[in-house]
Amino acid sequence: MNFSELGLSPKVLEAITAAGFTTPTTIQAEAIPHALQRKDVLGLAQTGSGKTAAFVLPMLTLLEKGRARARMPRTLILEPTRELAAQVHEAFETLGKQHKLTVALLIGGVAFEPQAAKINRGADVVIATPGRLLDHMERGGLLLNGIEMLVIDEADRMLDMGFIPDIEKICKLLPFTRQTMFFSATMPPEIHRLTTQFLHNPVCIEASAPSSTAASIEQYLVKVPHDAAPKRDALRMLLRTQTKVKNGIVFANRKTTVALLEKSLRKHGFSAGALHGDMDQSARLKMLAAFRNNEVTYLIASDVAARGLDIPEVSHVFNFDVPIHAEDYVHRVGRTGRAGREGHAFTMVTREEAKYLRAIETLINKEIPYFDIGTVEDSGEAPEKEQRVPRGGRKPSRHREKPAAREPAAIVPAVARPVAENPVAEKPVPQARPQRQQEQRRARPERELEDAPESGGFHKGNMPAFLLRK
Repeated sequence: MNFSELGLSPKVLEAITAAGFTTPTTIQAEAIPHALQRKDVLGLAQTGSGKTAAFVLPMLTLLEKGRARARMPRTLILEPTRELAAQVHEAFETLGKQHKLTVALLIGGVAFEPQAAKINRGADVVIATPGRLLDHMERGGLLLNGIEMLVIDEADRMLDMGFIPDIEKICKLLPFTRQTMFFSATMPPEIHRLTTQFLHNPVCIEASAPSSTAASIEQYLVKVPHDAAPKRDALRMLLRTQTKVKNGIVFANRKTTVALLEKSLRKHGFSAGALHGDMDQSARLKMLAAFRNNEVTYLIASDVAARGLDIPEVSHVFNFDVPIHAEDYVHRVGRTGRAGREGHAFTMVTREEAKYLRAIETLINKEIPYFDIGTVEDSGEAPEKEQRVPRGGRKPSRHREKPAAREPAAIVPAVARPVAENPVAEKPVPQARPQRQQEQRRARPERELEDAPESGGFHKGNMPAFLLRK
């Protein structure tokens, strides 16, 4: 089967040929005809199977008729992450060259005003993350009563990131007669409830077994110690054993681990870069571009890069930490072996992570073999020392100099001072008051002293001598 048999328009077929696509994938061949008939579609397929083109191509064909109005887009695509939304935007730029469509990308981390200006002029397609979309709606700059097609991509990732209440709020504001398409690699029970609530008689398409990994990916386990420094030593040994690495993604569960791994690998001569959620959008896009252009060999990332990122020729994936959720393993491993290419995935496992490993093998219905990397002594890898940070203190520095021992102070003999016979005489004599003040004091009536109260202040009987001095 080829794309010409799916019912796409000539402009779309011309863009497909220019992009170099020859035959549709399974999810594309089965989803595109139903989408062109404006049926609701529930697509389940492995990551890297071409789900993005499965809704972009029919959307381009359907949008050839009609025109967008100000603040009222015609189609809406919801994505869980900024990177995935930007990737879909690139797909529209590539496949929609023959169409004069306005595509608005609404994501966080970038300026708000240019996005609002594009919506005000009229956008045919809005690609957005739920949070930024609600921001535009609450400010009155976006109306959803003109939506003809809704696409929710990576729905299970929406669940993991806590976007389900936002999705429900958005769907209730859309027209009832809209067309809805759901795409995901896994289908938890919460997502199944959401599909039954907002999809009407959907066509369910399972291009592959749900929650499975591609057969072209070789998967291995590596036993490692629990301590951080020996575990990083084992990672460097593993990277040096792989001779066919074109580029690779190293996944970690925590952002702090991502930053530490990048620093460690750079220190030992590896070409590495970091990608995690605390980076601003421009830095994230810059790092992704460097990785795609082979300027960086190893991309150390958190799960922000596990879902939906289309980097076709990733040869290796390394899980420094076993993912806590078994579904995340499917998405991480799916970054390699895309579109039928050969891929390699290695997962480093400690004894404490065995329970997560059992859940993964149960989900994918496959037992993963172990890979032996030897020992640090055999590989000649210099072990990395762990620097422990004391509680409430600074990290000890290896090059900090010890303070010099303090010499005892010299004893200076005391010098005897002559004692005056009349110590009172040594006190400084107060200076005489100005002439004007003395004259004013003499002019005061004497009754002020006589009428002074007995309990407080001075009176004539106990007046100090220095006040009575002439």
